[in-house]
Formats: sequence, C-alpha cells, structure tokens
Amino acid sequence: MSAPERFLVVDDDAVFRERLSRALQDRGCQVVTAASLEEVQAAWVAEGFDGAVVDLRLACGSGLEVVRFLKERAAPMPVVVLTGYGSIATALQAVRSGAQDYLTKPVDPDRLLAALRGERGTADRRVDRAGENEAPSLDRVEWEHIQRVLADCGGNVSQAARRLGIDRRSLQRKLAKYPPSR
Repeated sequence: MSAPERFLVVDDDAVFRERLSRALQDRGCQVVTAASLEEVQAAWVAEGFDGAVVDLRLACGSGLEVVRFLKERAAPMPVVVLTGYGSIATALQAVRSGAQDYLTKPVDPDRLLAALRGERGTADRRVDRAGENEAPSLDRVEWEHIQRVLADCGGNVSQAARRLGIDRRSLQRKLAKYPPSR
C-alpha cells in the first residue's frame, strides 16, 4: 500500500482551516495546517508535501506570496488557491503566481482533492452543475471589471477610480459590497 498523500492547508480562518483539514483526512490524506507565510516556511523545513491549498487573502498578507514561495521550492507541486470572493482578475493573478487551480469557497472537498491531484475538468463541472452555461448578471460583470482594473492599478483605489471614470468614494462603496452572485 502506498503512503498517503500529504497536503498543506494555509488559511487564516482557524475554523475553516480545521474543517477542510478534517475533510481531507477523512479521505485518507495527511494534512499540515498553517495560518501565515511564516508558518508555511517553518513547516516547509520539516515536511514535504504533495500539494497545497492556499487562501487568497490572509490576515498578515496575500496568499499569492505563499504560492510564490511554494513554487520557488517545488515547482511541479500542485497549488490550489481558494477565495471567498472570486473574480477573473484574482484568478489570473493566482495562475500567474503559479497556482494550478482557483476555486471559490465554500469548496467541495472531493472537487478540491481532484484539483490537487491534477485531474482535468474540475472547472468544467461548474457549468455542468449549473445545468446551462448561464450568462453572468450585469452586476457580476461590473464587479469583475472593477476587480480587474483595481488589480491592474496595483490596488490603488484612486487610480482605479480615475480609469473607471467614477468618484473614488463611489468606487470604495462598490468595493465594500460582497460580489453579486452569478
């Protein structure tokens, strides 16, 4: 019998991190958890991993820093980025940083495991579950466009507002809202 797969789960939300860890352990995996880049660096010295799950937004920085750290040390290792606020812009940032896949929370543990194992078609299942390939709402398209422009401006709200042709405060109000559902 082969050794169980070892995965690293990085999320600053302790409850979510432990639930996800337990779900992966229930599927026969070994899991090491971390809440920050520093904890990942400490775990990296002592452990070897078959894959990693990284939250996009950590309390003490960006999950993309963790992705870059992992890819520098083990380029072929699959890294899946999770986020509660998915957008095209953040998905592109994650992939450019070296992530193999990008999933939104809440995530199905079986789907996550398939992404970690590099099984193709995980993104295609989103369309299959929805039944039809529905067009996103106008609010959703606007929100994704704002996220892309903000990412292009390096997070500078004033510069993004100028590019979008709206008042900075109006942009801040839009950014404070949760992303609209599809």
